[in-house]
Amino acid sequence: MTNIDCNKLSHKEINEKINKTDDKFVILNNVIGQRFIAAGLFGKNININGTPGNAIGAYLDGAKIEIKGNAQDATGDTMNDGSITIYGNSGDATGYAMRGGEIYIKGDVGYRAGIHMKAYKDKIPHIVIGGKAGSFLGEYQAGGIILVLGLKNDKNDPPISNFCGTGMHGGKIYIRTDKKPEYIDREKLIVEKVNDKKEIAELIKKFCDKFEENEKEILDSTFYVIKPNTNNPYKQLYTKH
Repeated sequence: MTNIDCNKLSHKEINEKINKTDDKFVILNNVIGQRFIAAGLFGKNININGTPGNAIGAYLDGAKIEIKGNAQDATGDTMNDGSITIYGNSGDATGYAMRGGEIYIKGDVGYRAGIHMKAYKDKIPHIVIGGKAGSFLGEYQAGGIILVLGLKNDKNDPPISNFCGTGMHGGKIYIRTDKKPEYIDREKLIVEKVNDKKEIAELIKKFCDKFEENEKEILDSTFYVIKPNTNNPYKQLYTKH
């Protein structure tokens, strides 16, 4: 196991040290806003003590990252494989264009989480949000699964905000809530109560194992799913050629 003191190190120096070590387990201490940590990384487990800057785990290709605190914007930008676990909150555009792997957030996420998420063959990305999500969740989503649990939220406080699923044409957004989600474009999106929870049961189990939550209590809750009602919901806006 390698310990790296990141105080006064640039992101390039941090990544060089990670890549040079033969150890598979690396602990980063005193991380204070450095961007692009673990970009494109594979084959290693990274534990981060501190707050990484934007694009932590960008293009991640199989490594596992645990952040013992908050993350900033663009966490997991275009990640291909692996996992990112955040024990706090995450900023805007979490999972931007991710095409594989998993992101678990104990707390809340900012705006545009899961924007441009996509799936291809056996690559199905997942984002699990323990708290609530800001506006434009799943904007232009083309694949994958977003799960919002809304834990510790007031039941009258919806776990999603405005414009959820705007431009969505693939994938699914699951919401744990007793009330049917509002502020959804009902012409282009389908909102249904979930009867079969098989698709999200394993994600809930993983989340609860990581953050010591009550799996049965969450699984027994009411969920709604948001999905597109066509593969091309905004075709009327496109220029004809």
